[in-house]
Amino acid sequence: MKIICIGRNYAKHIEELANERPENPIIFLKPDSAILPRKNPFFIPPFSNDVHYEVEVLVKINKVGKHIESKFAHKYYDEIGLGIDFTARDVQQHCKENGFPWEKAKAFDGSAVVGEFYPKEQFDLENLKFQLDKNGDIVQDGNTNAMLWKTDELIAYVSQYFTLKKGDIIFTGTPAGVGKVVENDVLTGTIEGKQAFQIRIK
Repeated sequence: MKIICIGRNYAKHIEELANERPENPIIFLKPDSAILPRKNPFFIPPFSNDVHYEVEVLVKINKVGKHIESKFAHKYYDEIGLGIDFTARDVQQHCKENGFPWEKAKAFDGSAVVGEFYPKEQFDLENLKFQLDKNGDIVQDGNTNAMLWKTDELIAYVSQYFTLKKGDIIFTGTPAGVGKVVENDVLTGTIEGKQAFQIRIK
């Protein structure tokens, strides 16, 4: 399986990092070794002093597809979830300034939190509320209605470049409110009020 991540899919997040708004979705990958094992804490890696949380709605692919049309994309997933794309922001900034790929900042071990998945029929995917709580305070408060590219559009776009396979996970982008984690932080993600994950930082 592979993890396909979408960058800059929420306008306010683009603004908070002073990035340019892209013409097309930005795609990057994480290996399966990036998945944080269930119930494990997240350990801040020794190569970064500025790791940020980025909460995202996840989509789990349920069958093989290539060159999928948007109107058929809904047939390629039946579960959604919530996760975190941990980002070594200082490393990412160095990579960006030098024109290097982002993998060291985005794809390191444990950088992908994958929470619980739920049947998509339980939700309105066009108006889906999700939040990240840090130590009792809501730090990210998102809604899929603010996506620049909706889930089915993302699946169609990604499938032009990569064959999607059963079990692949798409991280659909993060809203505004990203920030640094420090030791002993507790991050709790909810989707329409349902707790999808809780992670302790070490």
